[in-house]
Amino acid sequence: MFIKLRYLFSSLLLISFYSFGEEISWDIGLTSDREVISARGILKNNDSPTILYLAGLTGPNESAPSIETLFEDYARATDGSGPNLIIIPLANPQGEPLKFPPEGNAYSENTVSHVLWRWIGTHAPDLIILDGGEDYGFAEAVESHGIAGFGTIPVSRVTETNTNVSFLKSINDLQRSIARSELERRVARTPRGLAEQLAVVYGHDFSSPVYVPGMSLIGRLRLGYENDVDGLIEPYLKGETIEITNASTLAGQLVFAQHYETTGNEESLRLILEAAELAFDENGDPLEAAPMHNEMSDSFFMATPLLVKAGKFTDNRKYYDMAAQHIIYMRNLLLLPNGLYRHSPEAEVAWSRGNGFAALGLALALTDFPKELPTRDIILGFLAEQLTALLPYQDSDGMWHEVIDYPGSFAEITSTAMIGTAIKRGLDQGWLSEEIFRPALQKAWHAVKVRTSFEGVFVNACTSTGKMTSLDAYLDRLAIFDTDDRAGGMVMNFSIEMANL
Repeated sequence: MFIKLRYLFSSLLLISFYSFGEEISWDIGLTSDREVISARGILKNNDSPTILYLAGLTGPNESAPSIETLFEDYARATDGSGPNLIIIPLANPQGEPLKFPPEGNAYSENTVSHVLWRWIGTHAPDLIILDGGEDYGFAEAVESHGIAGFGTIPVSRVTETNTNVSFLKSINDLQRSIARSELERRVARTPRGLAEQLAVVYGHDFSSPVYVPGMSLIGRLRLGYENDVDGLIEPYLKGETIEITNASTLAGQLVFAQHYETTGNEESLRLILEAAELAFDENGDPLEAAPMHNEMSDSFFMATPLLVKAGKFTDNRKYYDMAAQHIIYMRNLLLLPNGLYRHSPEAEVAWSRGNGFAALGLALALTDFPKELPTRDIILGFLAEQLTALLPYQDSDGMWHEVIDYPGSFAEITSTAMIGTAIKRGLDQGWLSEEIFRPALQKAWHAVKVRTSFEGVFVNACTSTGKMTSLDAYLDRLAIFDTDDRAGGMVMNFSIEMANL
């Protein structure tokens, strides 16, 4: 299969994964009318400072051509000296009203303000050089209060002096901005360290036995917090009824699978088997597909790993067969021509977490699927094909986006963590090519660390999403910049996977 692997073969660096001197481009976001806002960069030296030129906050203006010329001239200066350079020559293509710090819901309110604020924050330059004219409070906000949770960055204005190559090459002693220091602090965390930080914030409530808090409980069990988790799930082990009426609750039972594997508790086994039996009718015959799938790609994750765990715990092939039957059914329903999955038949949209659910669900199921069963290789082929199809859509930073194949949609952290977990599991199990997938994994891990604060705040986690009926509906989903239980669980488990626990 021919795939454009644009971003894969680059070096692993602390701050960046790009080859020095290489020109990088980003689709950093969308205007309210879906015009793409773009950036370009040249990474000269990892130890050098990074300067960002920001032009066009009021719309097209006279600074943009000089900044573009500076970029082209600097790109030809390949001796490795000088700072790393990023330019956003037209930050506000349609001249929308801006406000900094941004207010309202991203990205449906103050769209461009949110795009610039979060993207510049996650790239944390050491100096921002801003074109003249109205800046809508940007400089004051960045210098006085800090940007997107990263900290402050010095801001200066465009002049004739600072828009030439000689000026750039002369900068050797620009101090790290507070924002850049915070980014470096985040990147320096070990996988175990990040997982433990998230375990302080997430996984302390299971009053609703669904997958969103459940993933954090699974993570805390994997980290060794058995006693804490025992207290949270004790009511269910003692007979409190769990009514499984939706896929989210069905997947929540994976907590009991992890608990049984960790402790051998027979009540946890009972709960898992009761949930798995919902995929069979009153006569014990398999349904056409696992229940409550609602025609959504979520169910690759919501049902499949649970069925496989039931097969593992009982050595009963019927659960493996049902899992395979369900996977094939959902794939036939949702596969797109480009190898991605639409979220549901309601819209031909490759939603980010919908594809994350598919990749993660298949990877978890395959881990426990017997090698001697013929359907195992079929499922493995499905996973490899999907992950290969996803690779060209990983962006220059290592992220996958809210609509995987729509340029400029926001970089989404839960799907990146889920896909990253699937890739890591595939590499560990020997299912995937090291040469092709290891660089993609390292980029995803780097990007997730950058977008996860020490307090468990995430940049751009898509809100809970059911069936949407249009592309616009997916593009307009709330991009959470806050603590978030779903992101907490997914990033915690990605961290644990990276720690090889």
